[in-house]
Parts: sequence; C-alpha cells; structure tokens
Amino acid sequence: MGTAISLDLADDLPRAELDELADEVFRWLREVDARFSTYRADSEVCRFDRGELLLSEASADLRLVLERCADLWGATDGFFDGYATGGLDPSGYVKGWAAQVASDRLLAAGSTNHCLNAGGDVRVRGLSASGRPWRVGVRHPWDPMATCLVLTGSDLAVATSGGYERGHHVLDPRRGTPARGLRSVTVVGTDLGLADAYATAAVAMGAAGPAWLDRLTDHHHAIVTDDGRLLHSTDLPLA
Repeated sequence: MGTAISLDLADDLPRAELDELADEVFRWLREVDARFSTYRADSEVCRFDRGELLLSEASADLRLVLERCADLWGATDGFFDGYATGGLDPSGYVKGWAAQVASDRLLAAGSTNHCLNAGGDVRVRGLSASGRPWRVGVRHPWDPMATCLVLTGSDLAVATSGGYERGHHVLDPRRGTPARGLRSVTVVGTDLGLADAYATAAVAMGAAGPAWLDRLTDHHHAIVTDDGRLLHSTDLPLA
C-alpha cells in the first residue's frame, strides 16, 4: 500500500522463533497488500470496485473491512468514507487494521513485547529491549527529521493522519475537496484500525475535528493545526 513496515521484537526468545514470528507478520502484510492495494489493478479491492467480483464471492477479510467501513461512516457522521475519492479506497482503515491483526497474532503466538510500525501507524505491547515502556515519536508535520511530541506506554495503538509527503490529500467527503484546518491528527487507543479511521475522519472534518475528538472518551489525541498550533487531550500518555 505504498508504505514501509518495521517490526521490533523485544522478547527473550530463540532467534529461530523470532525469525519465524517476523516472517509470519510480513507474510500477512503482503497478503493484505495483494488484497487491498489500490495501486494494484489485480487486487481484490480493485476487482470488487470495478464490479468484477460480487460481494458473495469476496474474501472474509474484504467483507469484514467493508462492514467496518460502513460502521465507521455512521460513527463519524460520514466523514470517514471509503468512497470519498469516488472509487472504493478503504486504506484509511485497512493499514491500521492489518497492523492490529498482526500484533494480535504475535501476542497469541507468545510475543508479549513488540513494536510494529506501519507507515507511522504504530502498535506497541509490553516493554522495549531496554526493559522500559516503548517510546513512540510523532513526526513533525513540516520537518521530516523532527518529532513534535513523544508518547510512551506498554499497550498503545498510535495512528497519525495528515499532510506529510502528499500535502492536503484527505478529502472532505461532503465537498469533495481537500480538507483544510488540521495539518496532522494523532489518535491513541488500543485498536489501531479504529484509531487510524478516527484520525482520518478528524482531518476530514477540519476545524470541527478537535471538538469531535474531545467526545471520544476512550481515545486520546494530539493535533497540529495548519497555522502551527499543537493541541492535545490532557490525558495523552506523553513521555
């Protein structure tokens, strides 16, 4: 899906077992890319969007993602919209969901200490190799070599959406134009797919995004506005 993936396994396990765990994570993420990439004409999501695949013929994963996207459309008053670009593009949910599934599988397989970073969407569990909680830097929206804040924790899903490489690329689905007002939105919770979608929706809302995020009592957030202000919830797990 046009992004880089990194995995840090901090468990005290034999190297062969760690290698096997890592191989399984990347096998799953390659499977997700083959199924959901909007850059690949032969992906399942593209074939479904062109009408070449019926819903009844779709994989269980595609049906699940479509159901979740429909639920998120309702929960965000339509600001999370998998059809905002005109065609089907569930990437605003899929990237976080795929990483969350990978982390859940790692946990079930015995990896209680790991950090998975999928293009800036990060899922951490347990402790780092130093024996301390993980530290997750949130990239500065104008300086790729800097962070605007650092989060810490042992069970965090951290998703960031905004105009980094591609500028204002998140569309306001009501107007069909790039959303303005928020340069980046970071949402912190325990489910990375949900956090990813909420971050995307808040960016699409523009100036209304901060107040909407304030109402999500089970999530924390940090926002950088287009005019450079940093806003964040009071209980954000800052390092």
